[in-house]
Amino acid sequence: MTRPPKGSAASPPGAGMPTLPAVPPQPRPSPQQRPGGLAPAAPPPSPRRTAFAEGVDRLRAAAVTEPGRLRIIGALLAALVLAFGAVTAWQMHDRSAAADDVLHRSQPLTSEAADIYRSLADANTAASSGFLAGGQETKASRDRYEKDIRAAAEGLVQAAANSDAASSSAATITELNRLLPEYKGLIERARTYNRQGFPVGGAYLRHANAMMQEQMLPRAEDLYTTENQRLRADYADAEPYPWAALALGLLALAALAWAQRRDYRRTHRVLNQGLVAATAATTTVLLWLVVGHSVARSNLTDSYDHGVRSLNVLHDARIASLKARGDENLTLVARGAETTTVDGTTYDTYDFSHGKNMDTLRKALAEAARLADDEAGERPVTAANDDMTEWKKRHASAREQDENGNYQQALDLVIGSADSTVEPTVECFDGVDAALATALAHEGREFEQAAGDGLDAMGYLPQGAGVLAGLGAAGALLGIGRRLSEYR
Repeated sequence: MTRPPKGSAASPPGAGMPTLPAVPPQPRPSPQQRPGGLAPAAPPPSPRRTAFAEGVDRLRAAAVTEPGRLRIIGALLAALVLAFGAVTAWQMHDRSAAADDVLHRSQPLTSEAADIYRSLADANTAASSGFLAGGQETKASRDRYEKDIRAAAEGLVQAAANSDAASSSAATITELNRLLPEYKGLIERARTYNRQGFPVGGAYLRHANAMMQEQMLPRAEDLYTTENQRLRADYADAEPYPWAALALGLLALAALAWAQRRDYRRTHRVLNQGLVAATAATTTVLLWLVVGHSVARSNLTDSYDHGVRSLNVLHDARIASLKARGDENLTLVARGAETTTVDGTTYDTYDFSHGKNMDTLRKALAEAARLADDEAGERPVTAANDDMTEWKKRHASAREQDENGNYQQALDLVIGSADSTVEPTVECFDGVDAALATALAHEGREFEQAAGDGLDAMGYLPQGAGVLAGLGAAGALLGIGRRLSEYR
């Protein structure tokens, strides 16, 4: 008979396996308590997408559908047309502004600078002529001197008003304004002593002439040269072709043609009204740009070749004639007191300078005759050349009389006399000066006509390009929008 183990009680009938007691939750060991002491690495956070990347993704997604492609094409066409219009307006505005400066600023200032030089040189000549007349200085000579001084002063005021305060021209004008009263003071002292018969009057006149020749006229010539350089710079800004605008215009037309061909191949429709309107607007701007700028460039080139170049040569000729006349007078005033040595030969300083200036006058007149393109321009230059030839003959006669000791006869040949029957050189000088003034007026009118036509050819082109480009861009968007509406 089997017995249960000792010390154990029998299980009641029907009872199962004994229930194990519940284990309370244990805290998770810290990383330091784990084998190795390290926690498992957390997964890295996903990087945030930039707006640009998301936009690229959307663009790629749109590019695989026809509506998306059409939207991209429309945006690119509108951007190209607008860029073409903007660049055209910008480049033509700059060229139009430069052409306006040529017509209304640079060339007038160049002529004003030349007139300042002429007024100063002619005042010096009139002063020396009055001095040679002695105490019997004529009213005409005095009035001419005063008129030239006023013209020079007014020209300096006008030039100062039109020049930049920090420019070299402004500094030159300031210096001339300082020297002009000093020169006038020396001339008045020379006249006073000359009327009293004191020889020191000649010394004051020579000192005034030295101030004019060595300080005032060189500065006036620098002013003329500076303004002439600015005139050439304005021409350089007005004449170049607008290559950037032309390239954008051709690119915009090519893109529009491609878009219309693409539309035709997919829909078999010959015309898309919006794209046709955009093409017409772009073509109009491009043709306007090519024709308008070509005409403007041609007229501006003509204004320089047959206007500015002739004006420059005529101004040089007039300056040379004024210098020659002043030297001729001072030859008699100095009466050999000042000499110069050239290649071992001694010459009267003023007579030697007179010869050099007459040679400059001859060359300038020959160049002016070559540049004259019509009879109205040739006629005064021919008259000036004839007077110059006669002037040289009379001057040679005057020098011969002076070298033979016949001072009064030489004086009569230079400034004239009421009692003398000889024809003086002053008549030739006046003839040259009057003929050159006529030629300058004619060439000035030709310049204004050609430069004005050049400026008019670019008129309203910047504004028109902007307006038409806007219409062209709107047409491109409407044309593409018409196609997009078929997908809705």
